Order: sequence, then C-alpha cells, then structure tokens
Amino acid sequence: MNTQPLMQQVLGTQWAQLPPALQAHYQQSTNTDVGALDIDYPAMMQPYLSFLRLFGALVNRRGKAIPTTVEKWMESDTQRWKRTITFPDGKAIFFKSHWVYAGGNEVIEYVSPFMGLRMAVSVVDGRLHYSGKHLVLKLGNVLIPIPEWLVLGHTTIVETALNEDGFAMDFRLMHPWFGEVFRYAGKFTTVTKH
Repeated sequence: MNTQPLMQQVLGTQWAQLPPALQAHYQQSTNTDVGALDIDYPAMMQPYLSFLRLFGALVNRRGKAIPTTVEKWMESDTQRWKRTITFPDGKAIFFKSHWVYAGGNEVIEYVSPFMGLRMAVSVVDGRLHYSGKHLVLKLGNVLIPIPEWLVLGHTTIVETALNEDGFAMDFRLMHPWFGEVFRYAGKFTTVTKH
C-alpha cells in the first residue's frame, strides 16, 4: 500500500503547487468535505440522468445550495468516495465512487465495478484541473475505452482553494452537439477524522 495520498501520486512534483486546502481535500487520512452544491442541467437530460442513476452515476435532481457531505477514505490503493446530497424535502441522493491511479498524471473514477471515467489531472495557477480522456468499460482485467461524447460529453473539473480550509469545485459536462448537459458546483470545507 502506498503511503502517499492518491492525488500526490497522480500529480508527482505538481503536488507541492497545490494550496493547503486542496492538499487537505486529497489527504491520505479519512476525511469529510462539508458544503453545498448547485446542480443544473437542461430539461431534456432528465430521462437520461434518471437512467444513469440506476447505475450509480451522477445526480438526477436540480437544486441550489443543497447541503452535501463527501466522505473519503483509503482501502489499500483505492480511494473511496461517498457523496450525500440532502434536498429540502429530506430526500438524500447517495453518489458513491472509487478512484484508482491509472499511471502518469491520470486517475480513473469508477461509479460501478464495470464503468469509470479516465481523467488527466494537472495544477494550473494553483488550481486543480481535470480533463476527461474517455470512459472505461472494465471487463475483468480488460479496460475498454469508450469516447466521452457517446455517453454524455467532455468532462472538466476545476477546484480552487478559497482560504486555508475551504475550496470551490466546478464540474461540467460539455457535449459537442448539445453544449453543457450537466453541471454541479459548490463550496466545501474539509474536516479530518483523527
């Protein structure tokens, strides 16, 4: 098992360029991000997002400033994520995933045992930038690449430190024909469990 944070392995020497709030967000220790999300997408996406929820992918409800917690912990060399998004009517949506190092500056986030997204990660002006490479269909030890545009569109994520403890994140899916088809963005503070 690697004792470095997963993101430190992915970024290599760029890890040192991350502000403390983002290093805390990706620390090796079990931790929780507490904040709120804005979730938006065009009405035409509702049936498709509801279908994808059956496979544990993304979120199929809109809202502003929705209370959200993101729990993260390590299991061997895999980082587990559990997002709990609690809407005003009391209904919670859980969005679980796990991350693995994919070599170089790339990570794969799996939303199920067989479906994931491979992303390249870099630090630009102190911000963490993700850029989707392709979806991954995992069949045993075989990883089959699937172009992003076939399913939803190109993924970008930008995370920005706001202060010593807090950060903002902005996740977008842009389809080459339909434009922006999904976005969630929010502000969070990371709490470490000792």
